[in-house]
Amino acid sequence: MSGLLPVAEARARILSGLATLPAERVGLGEALGRTLAVPLKAVRTQPPWDCSAMDGYAVRSVDVQSAPVRLRVVGEAAAGKAFAGEVGSGQAARIFTGAPLPRGADAVLLQENADREGDEVVVREPVQAGRHVRRAGLDFSAGETLLPAGRRLGARDLGLAAALGHGVLDVSRRPRVAILATGDELALPGKEAGPDQIFASNSFAIAAAVAGEGGLPLDLGIAPDEPAAIRAAIERAISEKADILVTLGGASVGDHDLVRPALEACGVTLDFWKIAMRPGKPMMAGRRGEMVALGLPGNPVSALVCSVLFLIPALRRLAGCSDVTPKTRRGRLGRDMPANDHREDYVRAALSHDADGVPVATAFPRQDSSMLRALSEAECLLVRPANAVAARAGDPCDILLLPPPL
Repeated sequence: MSGLLPVAEARARILSGLATLPAERVGLGEALGRTLAVPLKAVRTQPPWDCSAMDGYAVRSVDVQSAPVRLRVVGEAAAGKAFAGEVGSGQAARIFTGAPLPRGADAVLLQENADREGDEVVVREPVQAGRHVRRAGLDFSAGETLLPAGRRLGARDLGLAAALGHGVLDVSRRPRVAILATGDELALPGKEAGPDQIFASNSFAIAAAVAGEGGLPLDLGIAPDEPAAIRAAIERAISEKADILVTLGGASVGDHDLVRPALEACGVTLDFWKIAMRPGKPMMAGRRGEMVALGLPGNPVSALVCSVLFLIPALRRLAGCSDVTPKTRRGRLGRDMPANDHREDYVRAALSHDADGVPVATAFPRQDSSMLRALSEAECLLVRPANAVAARAGDPCDILLLPPPL
């Protein structure tokens, strides 16, 4: 199509037909950032028994309704080593945090509220039933579902999965993303750049975004502005069974923009190649079988903004995440903004909060799509709808937080 496609429609068309990748089983140590393929249930109740929340003495509350009172110490309970006996009338058992509460006891006397004298303990403060006791099942019960399918696993989730009793997890396979930079003007960082070259940055940023979403980046290197070289790199992505091919640069319609014909020559059916957005207008999307092809612009800011709006949602859909669409939040403008044209605008901005805790997005004064420094310093993107009227500082606005590691 020749017209400009709205951002939401472009994203919907990219995501349509994408299915969750098959599941694989991995150990807990390999599951960070992966997406659960099946819900996780508790293997057993946690804690499995009533236990002590503090160091002290397990007592019968009926014996310690007043103080002082003397109790005979009949045993000891530690974490991992329960007291096998029973606490009877006028008795107590030394107990440590996490130890199972002995039979007969229903409360814990803090050690700082007691004086030990030989095989007796003097209670200096009354104790009510249930005091300093963690009841069985306080955290969760056996069979209870705690982590749903579609959950992307962070450090806290892995801690919970371990507590649930799971040593291995069923997670979606990692999406494989082939990344191809194009252009004679690009030189690898760390190498000597020619007099007419700049250092390539996009492929490294996109690879980091892919890895940060749990994907597997495949670096296809830099293809020169030669149709055969670009086609060879695309064919490599196909042979490597990439789930997504990302090309960088060459997505416009100039004489040196060779990516579109190369994609078509390799059997990629293009769906669209112009989006009503700034930055990122000259972006392409298509498919070859199960492989999605995304042709991102060569300008660094454009490429990264497009990755936020289109690549990351596609990765999340393939991984089976329950929530894939970028979410904006309402805030206020930190400075005046001019009227917008027919393209949706994604403006790099600083983020603060006003006295009421409302987020405030203050647009940077310069927004050229080649300026990576401003994107690195940005804390959010200020979203200006197409055809938005001029707005004043303090007016409401939509804010899109940049996902890590962007």
